[in-house]
Amino acid sequence: MPCTAAEHDSPLTHAGHGAAVAQPLHFKPATPSDDKLRSLVRPDRIHRSLYRDPAIFELEMERLWNRTWLYVGHESQIPQPGDFVTLVLAGKPVVLVRHRDGAVHVLFNRCGHRGAVVCNEDSGNTKLFRCLYHGWAFATDGALQGVPLRAGYKDCLDLKDPDLGMVQLPRVESYQGFVFASFSPEGVPLSEFLGPIRRHIDDLVALSPDGELLVTGGVHRYEFRGNWKHQLENLNDLYHPFFSHASTVREDGRQFKRRSGDEEGPQIGSGGKAGGANPSKAFDEIPLHAFAQGHSYCGSMPFSDKRSGADFERYRALLTERHGEQRTREILQPDWHNAIIYPNVVIQSAAQHIRVINPISVDRTEILVFPVLLKGAPDKINRDVVRYLNVSHSAASLIQTDDLEAFERIQTGLAADGFEWLVYARGIAQDTVQPDGSTTGHLATELPMRNQYRAWLDHLAPTSAAATAPATTTPTAIQP
Repeated sequence: MPCTAAEHDSPLTHAGHGAAVAQPLHFKPATPSDDKLRSLVRPDRIHRSLYRDPAIFELEMERLWNRTWLYVGHESQIPQPGDFVTLVLAGKPVVLVRHRDGAVHVLFNRCGHRGAVVCNEDSGNTKLFRCLYHGWAFATDGALQGVPLRAGYKDCLDLKDPDLGMVQLPRVESYQGFVFASFSPEGVPLSEFLGPIRRHIDDLVALSPDGELLVTGGVHRYEFRGNWKHQLENLNDLYHPFFSHASTVREDGRQFKRRSGDEEGPQIGSGGKAGGANPSKAFDEIPLHAFAQGHSYCGSMPFSDKRSGADFERYRALLTERHGEQRTREILQPDWHNAIIYPNVVIQSAAQHIRVINPISVDRTEILVFPVLLKGAPDKINRDVVRYLNVSHSAASLIQTDDLEAFERIQTGLAADGFEWLVYARGIAQDTVQPDGSTTGHLATELPMRNQYRAWLDHLAPTSAAATAPATTTPTAIQP
């Protein structure tokens, strides 16, 4: 088939003394039409190509990840002017940084001269970002500050052009210290995007006796060979724990503890036999809630309310002093477990962490797990958060490794011929639309996955051309 020069690399490259080495052609995959995309998502099932087709992955990056709000980081990671954190967001290198005036910016980590990545450190503090290639320097708000031998540009380049700086992302907003950004200049405000799911961020913040979270306890960073949607689907999947995690769910229904002061751990088995044919009714009774934008949360796990120990009692007293008895009981025994903010971040109440999903390619995904520490809490409470997260959600943990194995088996299995669809029908007959427009379900329903694909279609196959039209706006920053 014919292709333009922009669609493939040259089949020959030269190696030494004019010798030619054959290189494979890299053809741009055909972009599926909107009608084709809609045909791949049915009310109760998803076509396997959504996890395997590179063209669909590229559209996801363009129409979903490049246009919606994405979690970038937490303000506690950059407390002082000049503090920065680098990351890759939807395949693009960016810097989360606090400017000298205290404002928080998200910048493209790219030199305006020749395009090199400017900041190569994971984190740190700086007065200027300086490119290693030709020494161009940039302020912490991205503005071009210095050009060596600048006389050479006299009368040929406007060095005050903002496009020559480290360009700011068009939209940046923060909620309770959680920083979100969008590559798109248009879209709903962050508050509207989050909607009712904001409550779960509020609940997490309420765990701190001082009302502030600290995302400063390090990070677990690992990859799996599979599509990014596997992880997102898994997080509110109450159907799998009795089987995938059978090695950590004992016959008496007791799992390893996850919370400081909790000696029993979640009563997942409820007397059932781990891995048996009849999973615990406890999971059938946990409600699941789905919202617009693809967000969802599941109800709380069957944890005991018996928590004790001197440090925990001191912590409880600090919360009671701030919130009162009734609210403290609600904070310590929340009615939810995982809250998914679609498409790239999840917060968990029990193992107290932020989990970030970072797509790398159609069959490769990076996961970052940040323990959430509580400002003002006794030291042991925060040490326990890190310790228990190592056990439950690190790359060598007792839980997350089971899920990663499942994700890779799915990705491998989808290459085999057979039934073309993945089934997400569980509980669909019990889906109930609430007056506020949300949907609820039970019986370990697959409602959260169905909800995610409704949002997926809203982004990838919009019903009007206006939804995909480009626009311009002035970049924003979070003011102190």
